[in-house]
Amino acid sequence: MTHVLVATDGSEQSLKAARYLRTLFGDASPEKISVIAVVRPLAAVPFASDFGEERHAAQQADADPGGYSFQEAAREAVDRVARELAGMDTQVDTMVRGGTPADQIVRVADELEADLIVIGGRGKGAMEAIVLGSVAYRVLHHAPCPVLVTR
Repeated sequence: MTHVLVATDGSEQSLKAARYLRTLFGDASPEKISVIAVVRPLAAVPFASDFGEERHAAQQADADPGGYSFQEAAREAVDRVARELAGMDTQVDTMVRGGTPADQIVRVADELEADLIVIGGRGKGAMEAIVLGSVAYRVLHHAPCPVLVTR
């Protein structure tokens, strides 16, 4: 494997996925790792609530309703994952895209010719994935390469 795409939604689970990737490769490293976050159009909730930004986002939105940027929160999330991967002997790139998360992750994997997608699962059961729609579930079934879903 030479190019790994790591998807983050700003959750603790996505950090766990990055940590697992480090242990999976051990002393070896892929040639390149790309970290992606996708911001939904017209997002109504803070992007990275698992890291405590929800309160900060609410305060910032109250203080300056036009000033809070979900793009900034997504950028912080990809940077946090990139820091988690620091120390691996590999090139780490980050990107933030807008759109539907599963679609964008699959599209970027195809564009970059990724050899593996690493994504954190939210621990949903099969029924919840069908009823609620799971990004990991959709990526798993539409990706152009193998997908590692961590729990």
